[in-house]
Amino acid sequence: MKYLIVNADDLGASPGTTRGILEAHAHGIVTSASLMVNTAWSREAAALARPQSRLSVGLHVDLDTGATGAAAGSRDAIRRQVDRFMLLMGRAPTHLDSHHNIHRHPALLEDFQAVAREAGLPLREHSPVRYFPNFYGQWSGESHPEHISVESLLGMIAREAGIGVTELACHPGYRDPELPSVYGREREVELATLCDPRLPGALARLEVRLASFHDFGRLTAIAVPR
Repeated sequence: MKYLIVNADDLGASPGTTRGILEAHAHGIVTSASLMVNTAWSREAAALARPQSRLSVGLHVDLDTGATGAAAGSRDAIRRQVDRFMLLMGRAPTHLDSHHNIHRHPALLEDFQAVAREAGLPLREHSPVRYFPNFYGQWSGESHPEHISVESLLGMIAREAGIGVTELACHPGYRDPELPSVYGREREVELATLCDPRLPGALARLEVRLASFHDFGRLTAIAVPR
């Protein structure tokens, strides 16, 4: 079987981002989200996400890495964010990833892997779940809304969602006028795409089933990753 986790990064990054993610879950194909725990809006985002029992919520670690790309004491900093998540959500995260995928940095990866092992969490790109990051509407400082259209998304899913479990990252949301963002307009395009009513039928024709990190243990036990 082909299983697709649609994970919205940046829950708690701003009020508009949180509202868009929860809308994309309630009315679209988003099944999972990653919470930032150290923003001014983290507590509100957690309070809004807690009642959403079908939404798997993981930790979106955000570290101040400075000019070197590394962070002193990063393992303890990651652990503190796990603890902060549990305080805000009242439960453990379902998965672990990071803002701008900083866990990929060679100076940080070992610490992320260690905390993931300690907490028993799947770490993005280091679990049986295949990660697909290319549903994104901006590069080289230019906006590409056509890349995050319904047609483009379905093409990506058709090509990338193979046998096993695939995580598709997304960044839906609403713009916050008082909080300028370099990825504001594109968030709203993503939101419209992810809530398009054509998607459920199209996914069924592609024989792709939506899943979440709530299903991680069961699915990775029965599905063979591509």
